[in-house]
Amino acid sequence: MSHTPGVRQARKQRTRQALLDAALDLLEGQSLSSLGLREVTRAVGVAPTAFYRHFRSVEDLGVALVEEALGSLHPMIRTTVSTTGDGEERIARAIELIAGHVDVYPAHVRFIARERHGGVRPVREAIHDQLARFTAEVGEALAKDPQSTDWSGDDLLMLAQLYVDQMLITASLFLEAPATDPAERERVSRIATRQLRLIGIGRRHWLDRHGPAGAPPTP
Repeated sequence: MSHTPGVRQARKQRTRQALLDAALDLLEGQSLSSLGLREVTRAVGVAPTAFYRHFRSVEDLGVALVEEALGSLHPMIRTTVSTTGDGEERIARAIELIAGHVDVYPAHVRFIARERHGGVRPVREAIHDQLARFTAEVGEALAKDPQSTDWSGDDLLMLAQLYVDQMLITASLFLEAPATDPAERERVSRIATRQLRLIGIGRRHWLDRHGPAGAPPTP
């Protein structure tokens, strides 16, 4: 019964995932702009024509990788802005989660870090759009926090952007600090902790001189 629609669909999905996985492996040592379609299909063991049943181009495959790579970031970012626990507990939990995410998905993190400002425009734009959605999501979460009372929408979005950028920076630092180097991991953790503390201090005192709804500073 291998000809049934369900079996065919499952086989097609496996091939698509194999192409994504092969591309991600190949991208460990090169940028997407230098990746060839035949290189990917050869790694999977399928004909180049089979590629077009799943993706329009290598750039299209790259956009799919963006969606796959960033889709797993939601729990990490939600934890960063969680109101559960005190500030230090939240920071420690966020850093632990980032380090764990990098350990599980190093190739995804490296791909995003490289291609965020890379040469393939559709992929660069896909990353930008995904991160903008993350920022909006974080902004909505921050708006529900009592600590955000009297904050303007623009200021909440600015704060959300700081958190998202910090997550990406910390993830990139952990990429260069493998689990086999505990001293370097500890150094990265200390840096990330200080940076998140600084954001937290700024958040607590942002309205001290600015006043409600992002009003200009008082003299």
